[in-house]
Amino acid sequence: MSCSDRHYSLAHKMPHKRHLIEKHIIMIQNLQNLKKLGFEKCFQDHVDPARLAEFEIARVIAVHKDRYTVTGGAEEVPAELVGKLLFSAASPLDYPAVGDWVLVNYYDENTFSVIHEIIRRKSLLKRKTPGKKIEFQLIAANIDTAFIVQSLDHNFNLRRLERYLVMVNDSHIRPVVLLSKSDLLTSEEIEGRIDQIHEIMPQLQVLPFSNENGSGLERIKDLLEPGLTCCLLGSSGVGKTTLLNHLIGEDLFRTRTVREKDGKGRHATTSRQLITLEGGAMVVDTPGMRELENFSVETGLDDTFGEITALARKCRFNDCSHTSEQGCAVLAAVTQGTLSEKRYRNYMKMIRETLFNDMSYVEKRHKDKAFARHCKTVMTHKKKQKLFSMDRERRWKDDTGS
Repeated sequence: MSCSDRHYSLAHKMPHKRHLIEKHIIMIQNLQNLKKLGFEKCFQDHVDPARLAEFEIARVIAVHKDRYTVTGGAEEVPAELVGKLLFSAASPLDYPAVGDWVLVNYYDENTFSVIHEIIRRKSLLKRKTPGKKIEFQLIAANIDTAFIVQSLDHNFNLRRLERYLVMVNDSHIRPVVLLSKSDLLTSEEIEGRIDQIHEIMPQLQVLPFSNENGSGLERIKDLLEPGLTCCLLGSSGVGKTTLLNHLIGEDLFRTRTVREKDGKGRHATTSRQLITLEGGAMVVDTPGMRELENFSVETGLDDTFGEITALARKCRFNDCSHTSEQGCAVLAAVTQGTLSEKRYRNYMKMIRETLFNDMSYVEKRHKDKAFARHCKTVMTHKKKQKLFSMDRERRWKDDTGS
C-alpha cells in the first residue's frame, strides 16, 4: 500500500472511530445516571450487552393502571408496553411495577417510550388482590428497605404488623417499623409499645416519630442512604404522605384528615410512584391498605414466626397441624405461656389463608390454561374450515369454468 493510500484509509476510518468513542462516552454517562437511580451490578449482570445496541435501560417511576412513566436519569417519559410483552403476560407478575428496571426504546425526541423487557428483579413486594379474586397485586419492585408505618393511636396493632412483616420478609426486604404520632403518648408509653414489638420480634428496628413536632424525623433521614430504594407501607391515615412531604422538604403531596369517630384514614395517595429525595435516596409512596391478605408466602411466615417454626421441628409428627395432635410442641408452648396465644392464632389464621389461596390460585391457573387450549382448538378448527371452504370454492370454479 502506498503512503497516499494509507493516509486515505486512516482518514476514512476516523469518523467511524470517533462515533464509537462518542457512543462509549454516552453509555458511561448513562450508566452513571442509572447508578444514581439505584442501578447495581446485580441488575447489570442480567442484561445482555448485545441488547444495549438496540435498547436503553430505564426505571419505572410511576404506574397508573396500564400507563407507565420511566426515566433514565434525565427526563421523565410516558411509556406503554410493547405488544409482545402485553399479550405474553400470564399473570400480573409479568407486568412492570414501580421500581422495575426495563429495556426501552425512546421516540419523538424522548417524549414517548415503549417498554420491551423487564430486567430480572432482586425483590418484589406483592399481596393478594383485595376482595374474593385470587390473584397477585404488585406493590413495588427492587426495594431495599420497607418502612412499615403504624400510628400510636387506634392503628397500633401487633397482628396487623405481623401481616406486613410476612409480606416484606417473603420478598427478602429489610423491614423497619415507624411508629407515628409519638406526640400523643408519653415517653414511657412509647417505650411500652416498642417493648411489645420486641417481645415477639427482638431484632426488628423500631423508630417512633411525630409529623407534628418533628421528633424522630432525623433518625429516619439517617437511614436514607444515596442510591437506596425504600417504600412506605401502612394503613390510610397513619401519616405516610405527611412523612414523605417532610422527607422531601415541601408539601408536594396532598394529605387528608383522619376521621375522629374511629381514627381511620382516607386515601390521600391513589397510585404508586417513586420519588428521588435530595440526598439521593428513593422512596416509593403506596396507597393505604385496608385489607392485607397474602398467599405463596412460606418464606415470609417462617421468617416472621421464627420461634413457631423452631417449635414445629420438635413436634412428635412431621405433618403436625398444630391444632389438636398429641406431642405438639407449638400447642405445649401456648399452654405453658411461652408462646402468645394471640400470636399463635394469627399464625394459624395466615397458614389456613395462604393454603386456601394457593389451592384456589393453582385451580384458577389450570382453568385458564384449559380455556386457552380450548380457544386454540376452536381457532384451529375455524381456520381449517375456512381453508376447506376456500379450497371447495376454488375447485367448483375450476369445474364450472367460471
